Order: sequence, then structure tokens, then C-alpha cells
Amino acid sequence: MGILNSIFSKIFPSAQAAVGNVTDAVKNQVNNITGNNKDTASTSQDQNQQNQQNQQNQTNQQSTGNQTSASNVDVMAILEDLAKKFPEKLNWKTSIVDLLKLLGLDNSLDARKKLAKELDYTGSTDDTAAMNTWLIKAVMKKIAEKGGNVAHLFS
Repeated sequence: MGILNSIFSKIFPSAQAAVGNVTDAVKNQVNNITGNNKDTASTSQDQNQQNQQNQQNQTNQQSTGNQTSASNVDVMAILEDLAKKFPEKLNWKTSIVDLLKLLGLDNSLDARKKLAKELDYTGSTDDTAAMNTWLIKAVMKKIAEKGGNVAHLFS
């Protein structure tokens, strides 16, 4: 798993749990339909409806990627809540080092260079100040693309 995915999993854990619950519900419905139903006419109709719904769900998931699971998540509230519980004051809104620390992730220079590579940073990774500034903006942009509400950070 990449560093960006680790960031997402720390910020959007409830959304990921919801996706898991939906997957389980679909599996249960499929098992019910293919399981013990003796009424073949209604079973056939139910299967057709289920197949159509599954196809629609797959189409929706493919067109929106993972954004569906994380849409409208108030990232600011999640991160502020984490910051209140953190033993030291962090400047996570403008510092990638502090954001990674807040999320309990590796914030070493090596980890940040890997994140920069993952996000296609084209500048010099030797200029850590420029890289770090770029990284915090890029990560917040990716969070917004995933559906996290971070607009207030850009005002």
C-alpha cells in the first residue's frame, strides 16, 4: 500500500467500513437468491433484478472510483479532533511532516521522498522545503478529489 493510501485509510476509515458492509450485503443477497428459493419464476425475476442492480453498482463504482465511499467527509473536523488528542501542538494544515505525524505515519525524509515520487513530484527532493510545501498541497488536493471537504484550507 502506498503512503497516499495510508493517509486515506487514516482519514476515511468509516467510509472504508461502509464499503465493506455494502460488499457483505451484496454477497448475502446473492447467496439468498441463488440459495434456497424454490419458486423458480420469482427466483428468475429476482435474479434478473439483482443482476441489473449489480451491473448498475459496478458501473457507478467504475465511473466514480473510490470517491463514492468518501464523499462529503469533513476532513477538517476529523483532523482537528485528532489534533486535540495529540500530545503536542502540530501545524498539520501547512506541514506535511506534522500531518503525517498526526496520522501516526512515517514522516521521515525517506517517506516524504517516496510520497513525492508516488504523487509525481518533478522538483528536486534535495530541496526539502519546496518539496514539503508541494506535498501538503498535493495531498490536500488528492483528499479533495477523493471527496474530503478541505475547501476551507485553500481560502
